Amino acid sequence: MTTVRIPAGWPATEEEARAVQDELRARVVLDEPGPPPGTGHVTGVDVAYDDERDVVAAAAVVLDAATLDVVAEATAVGRVSFPYVPGLLAFREIPTVLAALDALHCPPGLVVCDGYGLAHPRRFGLASHLGVLTGLPTIGVAKNPFTFTYDEPGTPRGASAPLRAGDEEVGRALRTRENVKPVFVSVGHRVSLDNACAHTVALARDYRLPETTRRADALCRRALREATA
Repeated sequence: MTTVRIPAGWPATEEEARAVQDELRARVVLDEPGPPPGTGHVTGVDVAYDDERDVVAAAAVVLDAATLDVVAEATAVGRVSFPYVPGLLAFREIPTVLAALDALHCPPGLVVCDGYGLAHPRRFGLASHLGVLTGLPTIGVAKNPFTFTYDEPGTPRGASAPLRAGDEEVGRALRTRENVKPVFVSVGHRVSLDNACAHTVALARDYRLPETTRRADALCRRALREATA
């Protein structure tokens, strides 16, 4: 397990954090398809917090995209690096997530975040932020639609409907299990929305959430328990 310090110069105020978002958002790449589903590696990242102890734990779990077998995993623990502010949650998570990714012994391939990419009030959620900083293809798969609207997709697995901010499509509501509540997929960096949805369906073979998210969630919770025991 890697122990993480808050980086020097890390934003300390909402104004500073929004300025960083504005600078980095211009670097998001939206015109690449990304890796084909079912090939190479795909990595889930997730975090768990203990705000009372000022501790955050991050996990990165690499799966073989074809078999969904675990190839590698790593964790990192550090101090919570930013206060809780809706729309700026990436600043609480990025340092430890980066440390967990850096601790992997193999290339992560596509990175799947438990959260948002373009489906974000400032169009720069964790998946986009992480993608720009690492150069990796990234997508966000969230459990709820945040502040955006959508029509219910069809009931079959793989059905989808646009996730909208007014007339703008910022992601999709995607049915990963027949007659089960959809997940909410958005592009992070260097992946098309069609491909992001295809990856999500391929990763959610048995459950509503992608296996990447399920594995990373369990691992970061375990790392947090061990760090605060």
